[in-house]
Amino acid sequence: MSRSHILLALALAACEPAHAQCPDFNPERNPYVGDLHVHTSYSFDAVLFGITAGPLDAYEFAKGAPVSLPPFDLGRTAQLRRPLDFAAVTDHAEFFGETQVCTVPGNPGYDSQLCMDYRDLVASNHDSSTINPGNGVAVFLNFALPLINPMPNRNPNICGPGGGDCPPEANLVWDDIQSAAEEKNAPCAFTTFQAYEWTANTSPQAPPLGAGLHRNVIFRNNSTPSVATSFFEAPQVEQLWDTLATDCLDGTPGCDVMTIPHNSNLSSGLMWAPINSDDGTPLSEADAALRASMERVAEIHQAKGSSECKLGVLTTDELCEFESLDRIGPLDPPDPNASFPPLSYVRNAFKEGLVQDEALGTNPFQMGVIGSTDAHNADPGFTNEADYGVVGQQGAGDWSAERILALPTGVGGIETNAGGLAIVWAEENTRDAIFDAIRRREVYATSGTRPIIRSFGGNLPDDLCNSSDFAGEGYRGGVPMGGEIGAVRGRKSPRFAVHATQDPGSAGTPGTPLERIQIVKGWVDDTGQSQERVFDVTVASGAGIDPTTCMPTGTGGAAELCAVWTDPDFDRSERAFYYARVLENPTCRWSRQLCNQLGVDCSDPGSVPAEFALCCSEDYPDTIQERAWTSPIWYRPEALGTVRGVVRFGPIAGKDVLVLKAQAERLPPDVDPATQDLTLELADDDVIYTVTLPAGSLTRKGSKFLYRDSTGANASLRRLTIKLDRGRFRLRARTIRTDLSNADRSDHEVEVRLTIGDHALTHRRVWHLAGSNLQVR
Repeated sequence: MSRSHILLALALAACEPAHAQCPDFNPERNPYVGDLHVHTSYSFDAVLFGITAGPLDAYEFAKGAPVSLPPFDLGRTAQLRRPLDFAAVTDHAEFFGETQVCTVPGNPGYDSQLCMDYRDLVASNHDSSTINPGNGVAVFLNFALPLINPMPNRNPNICGPGGGDCPPEANLVWDDIQSAAEEKNAPCAFTTFQAYEWTANTSPQAPPLGAGLHRNVIFRNNSTPSVATSFFEAPQVEQLWDTLATDCLDGTPGCDVMTIPHNSNLSSGLMWAPINSDDGTPLSEADAALRASMERVAEIHQAKGSSECKLGVLTTDELCEFESLDRIGPLDPPDPNASFPPLSYVRNAFKEGLVQDEALGTNPFQMGVIGSTDAHNADPGFTNEADYGVVGQQGAGDWSAERILALPTGVGGIETNAGGLAIVWAEENTRDAIFDAIRRREVYATSGTRPIIRSFGGNLPDDLCNSSDFAGEGYRGGVPMGGEIGAVRGRKSPRFAVHATQDPGSAGTPGTPLERIQIVKGWVDDTGQSQERVFDVTVASGAGIDPTTCMPTGTGGAAELCAVWTDPDFDRSERAFYYARVLENPTCRWSRQLCNQLGVDCSDPGSVPAEFALCCSEDYPDTIQERAWTSPIWYRPEALGTVRGVVRFGPIAGKDVLVLKAQAERLPPDVDPATQDLTLELADDDVIYTVTLPAGSLTRKGSKFLYRDSTGANASLRRLTIKLDRGRFRLRARTIRTDLSNADRSDHEVEVRLTIGDHALTHRRVWHLAGSNLQVR
């Protein structure tokens, strides 16, 4: 994809729904809770765990129905305490065909030894009397062996010579997954997405045991490719993106797609390495732009641990210990003394993105964050700590207390957690609205609870927390989480506002009060090095927790917290990011709750059964602080800091006028308005106004660049002036009377995009309708 193609796709994808379709449609957006990472019986490993529930069952579970879990003779079930608003089944595309061949009689390869071993293990996991944990690892690894290979090939014993028998079977599975998503999608009530997981487990640069480089592939709607591109067809992520561009963005009308990386904590430092995975070469500006366009968010928390950060790995932040795994890759043994690669963690990726932006002019890691579960029980959103301790997330692998409190080969058991959730701010509960929210990064992650968090950054009122219109003023004066700002207050720090309310809980299970709001800042200093700092911006008097009873000690915490904060170390010449981390009061971890139910008394070691020894291990905490992470707001000196503009609607069509002023702190040194094409565009759900001035159209006079045409022959533009003063940028533009009727006559977001050469500056704010003027101040 070319840079212009990427920018056009992003601009079109950012468009908001033109008309309200749902009863709860809200232009200031509603929070919707979902899970974009769950596996069913169409995933080879979930089948091995004995799971028989498919995508239809998973979507019904997300809406509140129970699901049956193996071993089935014990009557095990799971059920959500609160339904979800949206979900995506993301089964592993890699063995769609192989699983079908091995489990459907008459298929070629059905009678192969590997398929017979596979079926025997599946059957044994259906009944508690036949479960044999010792058989599982060997069968799993033999089946999955092609994934631990830089050039994966399908097993000829299952798929026939050349592997040709499996792709047609895989396409049938993909058809079923798509059909399930279509059947269960209910606009305004419950949203599903057609999706799958691309499961890359190694790379030419990876250690011998491989690295988890997995991505979930999420499509906007039912316009999708006929093939789910797997690791077999695309062994490097660049090949995946190229294929999705060819088969979806360019090859299927109406198709839109994004990839969401997860478990970077198990990627051996490769997930966020600023290199091309095929040959290890550094990213170019085009490479960075492509990556930024395809990966708008990352999964920061799920059952296999938190990927935010790790204590001692470029941070002294003690809260980075939360659900932190002591593994470098998924098959490495736990080792707390290992040398963990910094680029396994999302916060370090954000910092590396600033460094790359400084060098390339594009940030490849300008991502938002979500949480999900990665559950292999067809049970999306099953994140309640107490419930997780009974059920786990790997079917028959977690069928008993002894199993879930063990430390198996590979990530599982007591190392895991209940997983996270994705919360999006969208106008309504529809595919387009939720997909657009993810695309613009107005999303946040939680560790499994459901606090409601809003954050804004910009030229905000310092008393915004006292406003009855927090969101409205936030949108008018700044950008929400996931947005980008420039020098909106000159030399002064932008104001950042965060409002949080505790999870309301469900019937019989109240939510936990909030303990604090923090802002995590990362920046690049004047030596080109990335730095970080964590600020406590508001703290409630916290309460403790007694792990022996799991009852709170004290009544501290708050139902609601709000703060408006400015950066005491702000330097308008330094690019930076800011994200909020909201902590709840301490509660008991699921493992402590389960150990208490089992009567384990760690104060009397001799009484602790050997199978429950890990209940008393210091490696696994008794208590945790559930939390939420917002998508960052990025400060870029090159971004448009302030925009003042007005669309003056005339009394009749064709008599409208646009007046615009904009400024930025600096432009890259290679930007020259006199010798490069310039395009100015305003858009909401439609293009309101656009003009392109070919190179040479502006006349240079000292530090000014001028264009004047009283006739408005070029797109009705009468005047455009650019002034560069010691790198600082000022623009003024005005049209003659023209037709600007595409502008919606209501308070809504408008994007101003200015492109000079290859450099693009954007500004998204709410423009306010005042009389016959649509304006931003």
